[in-house]
Amino acid sequence: MIDCNDNYMNTELGHEKITGWLSGRLPDDWFDGSSVIEVDRDEIMIIGALSPPDRSEDASDAEHAAAVAGRVKRFRETTREHRIEIARELEHAAGRKVAWAVEVEGDRHIFTSLSSPVMTRLRQPERQVLDTLVDSGVARSRSDALGWCVRLVAQHSDEWLSELRGAMSHVAEVRAKGPTT
Repeated sequence: MIDCNDNYMNTELGHEKITGWLSGRLPDDWFDGSSVIEVDRDEIMIIGALSPPDRSEDASDAEHAAAVAGRVKRFRETTREHRIEIARELEHAAGRKVAWAVEVEGDRHIFTSLSSPVMTRLRQPERQVLDTLVDSGVARSRSDALGWCVRLVAQHSDEWLSELRGAMSHVAEVRAKGPTT
């Protein structure tokens, strides 16, 4: 169990400490290579790569997809108790929810993930965009349409968002070096 009073882990827990702790805590045989840790204000996502199942030359795409699904399900079921134990320790120490995912052949399979409501105020032109997506069947609701828009922006501006996150990280470093109040 993590001692939360040791000043190593707390609610202000940074990405480096989370990644370091998990590299020591996760079993070495769970994933092919190192796990990827994605952290935001609310959630820590632990993503590991699984080796793909062998594919015979005459296997159809559907058969291979079923084999991948079986591989993912086997991992999920056989590691469940241990993943819950790790997640509880980390949630208690970091003050964030923990989610799990695996990747097989570039496809991500998320087991658990936090879905956070976000309140926003939209004027008529923005609402019309959402309503068009709902009316056309692209989205089930305005909420779903807004999520779809956010994913689309992230997909098409990934490089710009990465650069922006890097700049924010640099600002945080400079701020940390400054005088304390």
